[in-house]
Amino acid sequence: MVVPLQNTIRDYAWGSPTALPELLGVQPTGEPQAEMWMGAHESAPSVLPNGDTLYDVVSADPAAVLGAETAERFDGRFPFLAKLLAAAQPLSIQAHPSPEQAIVGYARDEADGIPRDAADRNYKDAWPKPEILIALEPFDALVGFRPLGSTVALLDALGPAGFGELTDLLRNGKLREAFTDFMSRDRDAIRPLVAALGFAIDTYTGDAFALERETISRLCADFPDDPGVLAALLLNRVRLQRFDAVYLPAGNVHAYLRGLGFEVMANSDNVLRGGLTSKHVDVPELASVVDFEPLADPVLTATTVSDGVATYETGCEYFGVHRVELASDERTLDGIGPRIVCCVDGTVDAVVDGGVGAVGKESAVKLSAGQSAFASGTEGPCTLRGSGTAFVVSAR
Repeated sequence: MVVPLQNTIRDYAWGSPTALPELLGVQPTGEPQAEMWMGAHESAPSVLPNGDTLYDVVSADPAAVLGAETAERFDGRFPFLAKLLAAAQPLSIQAHPSPEQAIVGYARDEADGIPRDAADRNYKDAWPKPEILIALEPFDALVGFRPLGSTVALLDALGPAGFGELTDLLRNGKLREAFTDFMSRDRDAIRPLVAALGFAIDTYTGDAFALERETISRLCADFPDDPGVLAALLLNRVRLQRFDAVYLPAGNVHAYLRGLGFEVMANSDNVLRGGLTSKHVDVPELASVVDFEPLADPVLTATTVSDGVATYETGCEYFGVHRVELASDERTLDGIGPRIVCCVDGTVDAVVDGGVGAVGKESAVKLSAGQSAFASGTEGPCTLRGSGTAFVVSAR
């Protein structure tokens, strides 16, 4: 059957103190509330009505919870993790490994005896972390490398002192060299470059690259000696509108800047960081997983599959995401494996057909904004009723 989830909110420093409370209709605590995790990741699993965690239930009987096919495909691990993400400050410049890179990196960290909860450990698990971020309001992000000609045009327009070497590398198509060179410089070498860049933006009198200038000016002020500011010069600056998305496969360099979104990823916490953070940074390891192919158009829009139902086509093997919009009616979705339903506005009833599953006996769950429910992989189709918007995440 379908059961409500009790989810953990992570208090990372970059989180908004108000966005998630406003969505949930509760009073803010005054502390950052950055992410609400929905799923069975071992570091913050959702809790079921009987008090068991979803992680423990999956571990005890993967086939009963995930369905036999999904349990076999993913070696008994819950395949995805969903989040509500609320950023008030920029997240780190980061990328995520491929399946092969994650396996090798995890084995290396294990062999080196680095504790799994150590701040300087790169690989928390042996899984990749492809992800999609769907905006619930205007959402700002840096996503993938901008085509080199556009970055050269930006640098030519601003003309910051000390950037001739970077510009020449980009003119010659040497993106990898430009990225690794500047990201590897120490903070004493970075500080005058960031200052020069900030001055160039402040004194620029043209109209071009308004979003880029807005973002880089803010980063120069907030991170005066951080090489991540220079990395931001190389990345696409996007402003997503409600329900626009970005899909981030392995190797995509990105940084979320500000906004509220719904995020889905493979069930991993592997993050390789390069800047804009006080957390562990490992530029050589980051560079080893980065895809340096420029990305001309990073914005993904949903494809309508039926009245009131749209899907985000990513090709990701770990999850599929549908958006369901209801106006006092209902929609039924087939699904493969376990499913998580998250309401983001209005009120939605989630009903799953089929016999009693391994996680409870609820036949229907009423969800308001910010609330979520789980249906096991042994259940039938999921029906949503009511007036509102919900996302349904399933294994593919």
